[in-house]
Amino acid sequence: MNPIFSKLKNQLIVSCQAEGDSPFNNPEDVAKFAVCAEMGGAAAIRTEGVEKAKAIRKKVGLPLIGLVKSEFEDGYVRITGSEKDVKDLMDAGCDMVAIDGTFRLREGMTGPEFIRTMKEKHNVLIMADIATFEEGVACAEAGADCLSTTLSGYTPETEGANTSGPNFALLQQLTEYFKNRLPVIAEGRFNAPELAAQAIEAGAWAVVTGTAITRPQIITKWFYDAIKK
Repeated sequence: MNPIFSKLKNQLIVSCQAEGDSPFNNPEDVAKFAVCAEMGGAAAIRTEGVEKAKAIRKKVGLPLIGLVKSEFEDGYVRITGSEKDVKDLMDAGCDMVAIDGTFRLREGMTGPEFIRTMKEKHNVLIMADIATFEEGVACAEAGADCLSTTLSGYTPETEGANTSGPNFALLQQLTEYFKNRLPVIAEGRFNAPELAAQAIEAGAWAVVTGTAITRPQIITKWFYDAIKK
C-alpha cells in the first residue's frame, strides 16, 4: 500500500470544486478553498480540472486528488474519461487521479478495463469512483489503489437510491469485504459532521466532503428551504 494512504487513515478529504455560474469557479478562488481546508485540518484535497489542480498545487502541500468531469452520451457525469485527462492531471501535480470505475464504456473500455490500462501504462495512483459493490470488486481486481463511493445515486442504475443521504449499506459492504486489503473512501452526501463520523465508525478509510464546505450557494439554499417549509 502506498505511504500516502497512511496520511489519510481516519481523516477528512475536502473536495474543492466550483461549477457553472458560481463566482468561485476559477482556479484562484478554488485554491483559496483548499488553503482554508488545510487550515481546518483536512488531510488531502480533491479537485476538478487541470488548471484548478495546478493552482492548488502551488498553494497547498497536502496530497492532491485530481479529476476531470465530462459527460457520457446519456448526459450522466463521467469522471476522468480519457488517457489525456490522466496525463494532464499527473502533469498538474496530482498525487492521485480519480477515475470513473463504473461499467459504462469510455474509449471503448469499461471503467475497470480503463483503470487496468492506465495502471499498466502510467505510474499513477488511482481512486476508483464507483456506484455499486460489483464495480468496486472489479476495479480492485483491475488494480485500483482505493475505492470511493462517489457515484452511488448518480448513475442510471443507482439514480434515486439513497439520494436523501449517504449510502451506508454500500459503504459497509465494501469495507467489510476489503477490510485490511484496500482503502474504501466514503464520498457522496456526507454533508454533516455527524455523518462523516458515522462513516469512520462504519469502517471507511477516510471521508470526502465537498458541497457542505465549498459551495456556499447550496448551503444557503439548505437554510432557505428549511425556513420556507
